[in-house]
Amino acid sequence: MLLFFLSSGLFLGWSLGANDAANVFGTAVGSKMVRFKTAAIIASIFVISGAVISGAGASHTLGKLGAVNALGGSFMTALAAGYSVYLMTKYELPVSTSQAIVGAIVGWNFFSGFVTDYKILSKIISTWVICPILSAIFAAVLYLVMRSIFNNVKIHLLMIDSLTRIGLILVGAFGAYSLGANNIANVMGVFVPSVPFREINLGFFTLSGPQQLFLIGGIAISVGIFTYSYKVMKTVGGELLKLSPQAALVVVLAESMVLFVFASQSLSDFVKSLGLPPIPLVPVSSSQAVVGAIIGIGIVRGWRNIRFQVMGKIALGWVATPIAAGVISFVGLFILQNVFGIVVAKKSVYKVEQEFVQFVSDVEIKGDFSKIEGKEFGSYKKLYNQIFPIVGEKDIAALLTSLCEEIDLELNLGKVKKLYSKGLLTREERDLFLKFKTKKFEYKYQFLMEFCRVQGCKLRNYKELREIYKKVEVYLKLLG
Repeated sequence: MLLFFLSSGLFLGWSLGANDAANVFGTAVGSKMVRFKTAAIIASIFVISGAVISGAGASHTLGKLGAVNALGGSFMTALAAGYSVYLMTKYELPVSTSQAIVGAIVGWNFFSGFVTDYKILSKIISTWVICPILSAIFAAVLYLVMRSIFNNVKIHLLMIDSLTRIGLILVGAFGAYSLGANNIANVMGVFVPSVPFREINLGFFTLSGPQQLFLIGGIAISVGIFTYSYKVMKTVGGELLKLSPQAALVVVLAESMVLFVFASQSLSDFVKSLGLPPIPLVPVSSSQAVVGAIIGIGIVRGWRNIRFQVMGKIALGWVATPIAAGVISFVGLFILQNVFGIVVAKKSVYKVEQEFVQFVSDVEIKGDFSKIEGKEFGSYKKLYNQIFPIVGEKDIAALLTSLCEEIDLELNLGKVKKLYSKGLLTREERDLFLKFKTKKFEYKYQFLMEFCRVQGCKLRNYKELREIYKKVEVYLKLLG
């Protein structure tokens, strides 16, 4: 059943590979400097690497826009986004999977009654404007620098050709890595809150649950690259603006830099350490980045070189994609829930019990919770907005809010043995859960407290609480 629900994410991954790989190697293939087969192999390897190693940052932002909390809902949002991209790809338009998944998530928010965080939404939409502009600036500067070098340094034409081919492959590999790191959130981000994958220790490397999802999504993207990306590569590489091989190199480099800027946690932390606002880690559109870069070069060459008719056709696809994805998502969720009886959204309740307030005090998190003690909240955001002013730290407020979520979990002998027989629990974990005295848990923090009691651990601060919660969160998905 899990594989069935994940199938829509795989379909979206295939659509992304079919469409967005053109943004990495489209100009190189379109200008006939790199063969399609070579481009597809390199793109596949580096897309998967980027997704697994650096894919986590941007997925957090999508989670804040709408935490799709049921597998049925994740299935339909990914399917709606994938189908929207497929339709646009069919008409050979380089559209954005980022816009498609955002539209689908907003559709889920509307259907399920969850509040859309318009602050996060506006942050994402602002990148849809900033992304092509930044890419155009990068491309214009890089193009001017490269043209100046070629005009002032005498290099044999064969040497120029050879260096350009090598450069296109190296930059394409960087672009594929950035694409995987930034856009894997579009493919698998909606499944992260609801899929119970456990950590896999490979000895030299540990694959977390989200990383396993990103690996699967990366493979789906690779299949899309091999099977359906050639036509869009030709559109990007040849129809918007005729590109020289050197210009093609600049386009891919500019696009890759933009994707990397919005995906790199290290770069964002570095900027923050300088006292500047951190760079938002948002899944931006590679399609918009590459089109922006091509336009940047077109401006340097002169406006008359740009084919505005093609540009208008692409822009129309950008506007239509999120709207289409949102409508398809809403209608699909309605059918899934009312015709097939599948749960597409869990209605969560959050309550601040006296027991929780005492627990927070024991962990030495300071704050006066008396105003919200005993009160019930209908959404995560409503409680978070109450807790944040009390504790003054976003991360602490987010964790405490999550702990107050109602779970209604009944842990019994039969369920534990069943999970063990399926290989979802180790022998040690089975024995651990058989020691639980409390059989029913109403809220997450109660399960966490029992978990600590059985293991004999004492929580003394927020950092220790956060580490334990990471483990507990995985078990809650398995046991729930």
